[in-house]
Amino acid sequence: MATMRNKIPCSADRLGLLDPQMIKAVVETSAFQIGHQYLSENRVRIVEADDAQISSAVIGNSGLYEQTIRLKDGHLISKCSCTLPEEPICRHCIAVLLEYHRWSQPRQSRKTKDIPRDLKAATQSEPPTNGNGTSTMGPNASTDVKLSEVMVFVEWLQPAMKAIEQVQSMPLPPQMAPGEVANWIQTIRNLEDRRRDSEEVQLKLESDMRDREAYVARLSQQLQASTVEAKAAQATTQALQQEVATYKVVLSKVAELSGEVSRYDGQLKSLAQDFASKGNQLDRMAGSCKQVAEALNSIVKQSAPR
Repeated sequence: MATMRNKIPCSADRLGLLDPQMIKAVVETSAFQIGHQYLSENRVRIVEADDAQISSAVIGNSGLYEQTIRLKDGHLISKCSCTLPEEPICRHCIAVLLEYHRWSQPRQSRKTKDIPRDLKAATQSEPPTNGNGTSTMGPNASTDVKLSEVMVFVEWLQPAMKAIEQVQSMPLPPQMAPGEVANWIQTIRNLEDRRRDSEEVQLKLESDMRDREAYVARLSQQLQASTVEAKAAQATTQALQQEVATYKVVLSKVAELSGEVSRYDGQLKSLAQDFASKGNQLDRMAGSCKQVAEALNSIVKQSAPR
């Protein structure tokens, strides 16, 4: 069969006819192996199915994925909520097809066997008799055996159906030779086993859902706490920004004062230089005055009478 992504030309008119070998021939080997592993681990849950369409869910390694598989216009069309690049169909759809093939086999076996005809022969035909009314057939005649097995089956079926309705363990099946009725009993037991498997998968899915809800709740609480912390940090940041703005104003004023101090320092240095220059001049004037005084004293001493 030629293939394309999620769409495979298919000559089968029922999904139950797609056996594992046909599926394996058109898919990736690794995807088929993983899909078969999912089947053996009871990870597949068929929600609704008929010969043309299947709705299902598969527990993958990274979560729960949903699938829709159908036959339409001579093609097998599959859709899965996963994002795996496997072609032409993913491992989850492969597991669903394998599970549906296994699930549909007992039903197809019943369709291929003419059960009503056997029952009619068992209930309407009478064994031939001789002249005194004694049956000419032995105790192991086919009609007697089938009729007795049917009666045993009916007696077992009533408590079995009651147990199924009350979700209890089915009674042990009666011991009988392999045959049509034994196949019926085995089919019912297989269906009950698959129902229990489906219930287990459902319980696991519900448990996983509760775990995920609890995880989401924890994440929500953490998100709320982070939001509160973020608001507190934002308020602190705003307060710090206000303090920084205040410090900038103070620094601007300090810079202005520093400039004024620098100007005053220059002026003071200039005045000091002026005072120093004036002091030198006064020192020279004082020296000159001293010299004049000494000269005057000398003149006075020379001119004094003796």
